[in-house]
Amino acid sequence: MKIVDLTQFYSPVSGGVKRYLHEKIDYIEKHSPRDQHVLIVPGQKTKVEVKGRSRVYSIRSPLISRAGRYRALVNLHAVGEIFRRERPDIIESGDPYQLGWRAVRSGRALNIPVVGFYHSHFPEAYLRASAKLFGKRAAKRVMKLSRGYVRRLYNRFAATLVASDRLADVLREWGVCNVYVVELGVNIEIFRPGESDRAPIRRSLGVEPGRKLLLYVGRLAKEKNSANLFKAFEILNERRPQAFHLLVIGEGPQRRQLRRLQKNHQNVSWIRYCAEPRELARYYRAADLLVHSGIQETFGLVAVESQACGTPVVGIRGSSLENVVFHDRSGWAHKNSPGSLAEAIERFSAKDLSILGSRAAAVAARKHAWPRVFDRLLCIYCEVCANYKANKPE
Repeated sequence: MKIVDLTQFYSPVSGGVKRYLHEKIDYIEKHSPRDQHVLIVPGQKTKVEVKGRSRVYSIRSPLISRAGRYRALVNLHAVGEIFRRERPDIIESGDPYQLGWRAVRSGRALNIPVVGFYHSHFPEAYLRASAKLFGKRAAKRVMKLSRGYVRRLYNRFAATLVASDRLADVLREWGVCNVYVVELGVNIEIFRPGESDRAPIRRSLGVEPGRKLLLYVGRLAKEKNSANLFKAFEILNERRPQAFHLLVIGEGPQRRQLRRLQKNHQNVSWIRYCAEPRELARYYRAADLLVHSGIQETFGLVAVESQACGTPVVGIRGSSLENVVFHDRSGWAHKNSPGSLAEAIERFSAKDLSILGSRAAAVAARKHAWPRVFDRLLCIYCEVCANYKANKPE
């Protein structure tokens, strides 16, 4: 089987979607010798990289975010040409905008089934922004339009993939058909518990003895709720100035708020990007607690990686993240506010974090190893292709 992945959520410093795609390439190379993989992404220049049975097509695209180095893949003709040249057995689109529609049109023209991976629950972001700017009545209208858009696009795919049961239920309620759950995974050879990294990493960050090291991994952006975390840390520092140290790994538009936090407090460290998974795993293992401030996550890959390393997670109740947290969540924030998050961090850090982390690590390794994830995904691909051929008009 030849598989083509198409996405716009890809840059030198991007996170979860890029990790998923690279792990898929690695899985096919190591475990699926009869399959080939093609990836189409935006890039600084147009080029093709070949590695084993995979090809990565970068298409020259304009920069739309200097911080995240994201680009808008607007050359849809080039995308269509790659589809015609490669003639894959199945296409997976990870984009809910112009690339998704391009994939649907090309699939129909070439008689190739197309599936869509719903990576980002973007209607929630539109809802919050419109409520803040225009009020609740306008927000209801925006949500209605967003639901209609999601239904129109994703019902054109042969199947829609989502990373959690909760999100699958939401899309089905909105009228999206053929929804499959594919929970994302973790490389358990890299992301695993260990004590050897802890002391040297903490010394390098200047974490004083007796302080809890809080870790945030992700974009510094409104949709990640990172500003709430920074405000929560201000509150914690006022209440207990000697209790915590914050390490932030990530870049994004809200870097100014982080710089202000760093300027005002000595117990804040910032690493703009950690490209090497083994290095990232060392930071997970050195931390006492991962703080996940987002409420829009469709899965929450960093939460699984952190737990696989034996570091528990604290977050905000009511999001899909709860489905991938394998330890006690009592004490999590009940409201999406800096004060509630600060209280949750304080409460949760008083628990026996090592016991919570070790239990969570065992579950993460058992349930979320990448080979298990991709075994299921390839079974779904085979089912979709078989159904497509059976229902294709003569």
